[in-house]
Amino acid sequence: MAADAARASREGEAEHVALVREIATDVDWPCEVLTLFREENLGCKYAVSDGITWFFEHEEQGIILEDDCLPNQSFFWFCETLLQRYAADERVAVVTGDNFQNGQHRGELGASYYFSKYNHCWGWASWRRAWQYYQGDLPFWPEWSQSDDWREKTPDTVERRYWRKIFERVRAGEIDSWAYPWTASVWYHGGLTATPNINLVSNIGFDADSTHTNDIDSPLANVATKEIGEIRHPSEVAQDGIADRYDFDHTFGGCRLRFPHSLLLLPRRAARFAYQRLKRSLA
Repeated sequence: MAADAARASREGEAEHVALVREIATDVDWPCEVLTLFREENLGCKYAVSDGITWFFEHEEQGIILEDDCLPNQSFFWFCETLLQRYAADERVAVVTGDNFQNGQHRGELGASYYFSKYNHCWGWASWRRAWQYYQGDLPFWPEWSQSDDWREKTPDTVERRYWRKIFERVRAGEIDSWAYPWTASVWYHGGLTATPNINLVSNIGFDADSTHTNDIDSPLANVATKEIGEIRHPSEVAQDGIADRYDFDHTFGGCRLRFPHSLLLLPRRAARFAYQRLKRSLA
């Protein structure tokens, strides 16, 4: 159990943090409970990533669940099975419980999961051997962003432009997130994510008090889960590019960045450009 401290600027948050810690540690089955409870607030990026690092200092492999992620029971069986199956396979970096394909089967016909480059983290599992590559400040980005490897991993120019902006903002320290650096680190080292063909985890944390997921009408909020049943394995480890194109377009909003939808963004971009020019002229 790892938990950040309350933010001093948020009235009443300390009481909420204390209550969550009490609930989380009220384990009613025989086991050893280890805790990493922060005395000072580190923020989303460092509290979570340091907590995961601490976890993998104690365990070779395991499941990571944040407090707003509600798993189906079969999520645990799915992770346990795949953690064992791919424990020594460097091609596989993550096992996720998330599926945003809207009922479309991906990968091999009959297989329970497919392989994606998108390591969705609302309920996931991994190994110490994979997490060791996490680099929160992306020191490899300046050189990698100019490489053939980067272009091969983002062959879609719209997608490449989208992620380039995000990774550059991460590198500049403008985004308080551990998840974006984790994605970049996984891609940089060529890792894939085993993704179930049904959704196994629901994010129930979409509300006004959320740090990142405050759109209660988001299609990603409270997505229903199902039992995965008997796990049938694909015959090979290979990225499903069609699934990833759909994921980018519908989960990350890529379809709004493509023509003709992109035309709707032109007035906003023009206004932003004019504002920046004006601000520089007045500086």
